[in-house]
Order: sequence, then structure tokens, then C-alpha cells
Amino acid sequence: MDDQSRRQPARPSDLIEPVQAGAAKGTWTEYLVLFLRIMAVVSLAKGLYHWGQVCGIGAASDQTFEMRPLAWQSATAFFAVIDLVAAVGLWLAAAWGAVVWLTSTVSMAVVELFFPNVYGSHIVVVLTEMSLLAAYLLLAVLSARERPA
Repeated sequence: MDDQSRRQPARPSDLIEPVQAGAAKGTWTEYLVLFLRIMAVVSLAKGLYHWGQVCGIGAASDQTFEMRPLAWQSATAFFAVIDLVAAVGLWLAAAWGAVVWLTSTVSMAVVELFFPNVYGSHIVVVLTEMSLLAAYLLLAVLSARERPA
């Protein structure tokens, strides 16, 4: 018999431990996931709001989707889709979800700041979006620091 056939099974300490969902309480990673889930609900609400605008829910007869300017229609359709895609990715805590959410957040801030004829220029929306972006970046950095290299 050669050495390969007499190999001993791997010791449990030699194996990679599985990820435990609730192993450590109160870690930055858990706070990040909680933040992502909250942002998923907010993105879902935003996406449904934009779809309501597209479908004309609650709109006066002169304020339907077809009666709005093309820039408004384009932006509304964009946010109706991207916010719902971001909501799914954020809820799953997938890396692509955060990227889509960041794209949506920055896009909304740009539309509000540089294209006031689309939705109007609401500085509160821009400040809110940038605050959420800063909170995400802070939590992501703190979460990354608690993992060993």
C-alpha cells in the first residue's frame, strides 16, 4: 500500500468552518446587512412609487405619464426599474445589489441637482441620498475591518 491510500481523513480543524448566520451578535457586518435590508424596503417603496407614476395612479387627467415631458418620462421609467432591481439585490445582501443601489442613489442626486426641470431641485432629497450613501460607506468600511486579512 502506498502513502496515498493510507491517508488519514482530514481533522475538523483542517476544514474550513461554515459561515454561521448568527455566530456573533452586534458586529458591524450585521449592522451593514440590517442597513441593506432597510434600504431594500425603501428602494422597493421608491420603485413602486415610480411605477405608480407610470401607471397614472392618483394622477389628474392632465398629469398622466403621457402628458409629462420626455425627460420626466425617461427618468421615471429609469427609477421605476432600477429601484426595484436594487431592492432585490439589497435584500439578498448581494454585492451587485449595493452597486445598483449606489447607481440609483447617485443618479437621483444628479437629476435633482443638475436637471431641475425633471423633478424640481429638492436639496432635501440630495442631502438625504448623500447621507444614506455616507452611512453605507461607513458601515462597509467598519464591516471590512472586522474581518481578518
